[in-house]
Amino acid sequence: MKSVNLAIVGATGMVGRTFLEVLEEKDFPINNLYLLASAKSKGKKISFRGKEYIVEELTENSFDKDIDIALFSAGGNISKKYAPIAKSKSVIVVDNSSAWRMDKDVPLVVPEVNPEDIEKHNGIIANPNCSTIQCVVPLKPLHEKYGIKRIIYSTYQAVSGSGVGGIKDLENGVNGVDELKKYPHPIAYNCLPHIDVFMDNGYTKEEMKMIDETTKILNDNNLKITATTVRVPVRYGHSVSINIELEKEFDLKDVMSLLENSPGVIVQDDVKNDVYPLALNCEGKNEVFVGRIRRDFSLDNGLNLWSVADNIRKGAATNTVQIAQLLLEKYFN
Repeated sequence: MKSVNLAIVGATGMVGRTFLEVLEEKDFPINNLYLLASAKSKGKKISFRGKEYIVEELTENSFDKDIDIALFSAGGNISKKYAPIAKSKSVIVVDNSSAWRMDKDVPLVVPEVNPEDIEKHNGIIANPNCSTIQCVVPLKPLHEKYGIKRIIYSTYQAVSGSGVGGIKDLENGVNGVDELKKYPHPIAYNCLPHIDVFMDNGYTKEEMKMIDETTKILNDNNLKITATTVRVPVRYGHSVSINIELEKEFDLKDVMSLLENSPGVIVQDDVKNDVYPLALNCEGKNEVFVGRIRRDFSLDNGLNLWSVADNIRKGAATNTVQIAQLLLEKYFN
């Protein structure tokens, strides 16, 4: 596999640093590496594969270098400004923000689900919302075999999804410090049915992301989807209860076998021995863990799943690097 010149935008952030961990774990072939961040991070030193790199300030001239792929995780406004600049310099951008996800000309990719969509890129590929990713990975094989009519998402999302500020609010609350950095209410010992801003329709932006992105990734505008997203006092690892109405009848053993043999899925379902996916156990892992697989007896062809994944890993950094690996195979052999 050919080595590429790679840039990371937002290299000093939580996801940016995890990019580096995942790249190292996967032995991603890199020739030259460029670490880019805001002016306040300029000059910081970051170690990668035993070598020390100096963080550069992100500017409009940052992509004048010979760069093949750029991994972005610096927020939507930064992506909106700098991704087109990178694209104009023939850099392929894989963006982790929400800026491009619903753009009709930008593919929204989960490698286990729709890897073929990278071929539709015009210089920018979007990484989906963290909660959406861990849902569509098990939903894809079910949709292919049985067809899906309706999905109800109920999420239990870790504070790390809000960045350092979310973690700080949890730590402050647990330690009895009455200071909120991120949330409108205390998160310690609490659940907040409020992630991102509220929309005119009464849903939050996070809920609408899950609805719209699932439709785009599974390429099915006929899906009926609703969602309630909740922030919970967990550091890492999003959990999602997924209620599904399938088109066809199913045998539960067949569903279990299908998921056990699906890429990126690890089934943990042995309730007699209290085995099911836990947020604590998924931290640092790259897979989607699925359990509590059971019928929904309230409707025909109803199915319940419990999905858990590390939101910083599979929900962000790992999925982005997996997209970059697809680009390597497709364009840099």
